[in-house]
Amino acid sequence: MRDLPIGIQTFEGIRKDDFIYVDKTEFVHEIARKRGSYFLSRPRRFGKSLFLNTLKSLFQGKKELFEGLWIYDKWDFSKIHPVIHFSFDKMDNKILEESISSVINIHALQFEVTLSENGIKNRFQELLVKVSKKYGEVVLLVDEYDKPIIEFLEFEESGIYTKAIENQKIMKQFYSVLKASEEHLRLTFIT
Repeated sequence: MRDLPIGIQTFEGIRKDDFIYVDKTEFVHEIARKRGSYFLSRPRRFGKSLFLNTLKSLFQGKKELFEGLWIYDKWDFSKIHPVIHFSFDKMDNKILEESISSVINIHALQFEVTLSENGIKNRFQELLVKVSKKYGEVVLLVDEYDKPIIEFLEFEESGIYTKAIENQKIMKQFYSVLKASEEHLRLTFIT
């Protein structure tokens, strides 16, 4: 008898440890085969992070994880794309700009590109361009896109949500890069 994957949010963890998995790869295929940008808004604990992680495994060509699933013989696993993944749930949103910069730096190291620009907007754009030129079109995955803002929407004595407003400005810079970087992106998926 197989166990339920309680608290496991990685596709790889579920598949390697043989937990029960409801095959949603037909939906993954429908999204992954088209170029473009997608936004998925569903309540907490509805599998958004797992879906994002499944996309990540697919574009990284981890064929063995998909054995026995609907998509297995319908996808070309030899076509690997660089995946850049931001999870705002795992960042310290009190120091958001520093946290984003750290993730950008981690991806630059991972893909062996040198960044020379300053500021998250310019560094993020430079990362997308350089990774795309070196490895091909980028798959950008963003989880918990609004966490840096909603985390600070508690009532402040002054009635001004200072940190939420500050983070909103930072996030605006971060997301403004996407439209200008379309030619370097194979897929953008935001939850």
